[in-house]
Amino acid sequence: MPAAQPPDPRVRRPDGLPIALGLSFLGLLLAFGWAPYDRWDWALENAIAAPVALWLVVARRRIPLSATAWILVFVFLAIHEIGSHYTYSRVPWMEWCRNLTGWAPDAARNHYDRFVHLAYGLLLTQPTAELLGARVVAAPALLRALAVCIVVASSSFYELLEWGAARVFDPELGIAFVGAQGDVWDAQKDMTLALLGSVLATLASWALARWRRA
Repeated sequence: MPAAQPPDPRVRRPDGLPIALGLSFLGLLLAFGWAPYDRWDWALENAIAAPVALWLVVARRRIPLSATAWILVFVFLAIHEIGSHYTYSRVPWMEWCRNLTGWAPDAARNHYDRFVHLAYGLLLTQPTAELLGARVVAAPALLRALAVCIVVASSSFYELLEWGAARVFDPELGIAFVGAQGDVWDAQKDMTLALLGSVLATLASWALARWRRA
């Protein structure tokens, strides 16, 4: 990843792509917001996702993201919307696996939330690194490390938000929003998966950069 450089006004950003992805996300938001399993949980889950998506589209010309980064952000928001519709602990992903392949893992716990936390690190590290690279003058390795730190810190902050919501709202809604499913180490495991996904994304980006220079 190159060091930060002033944005070149002659470089055409993928303006049409953010708009198309924004409209697609709006369609997903409306589709998965239609008769969700728990309306209040759906609203809580989208209290951050929807404003962030709106801001990304409105400020798209000031956000130096590549087409790949825009797609990564959209994919993460899409899998988040699935969780918000069913609530994370009830996403029937094992049933989908069984219908598609005839096989599904035998798991007592619904691990969709674990998958999304892993995807958070995998999918959002590159966009974060690109934003840093446009604003911070630093060595590429330091930029990658900072991107990992930001992703993990934001994942930890979200766990605190979940805890706060569980304390403020009624217990049943708080349990649905947190999605711990009785695991007292749920928050730590979620943060670890976000870290793992971020590190894997960083290693993949580093390996791809070396391959392109070879």
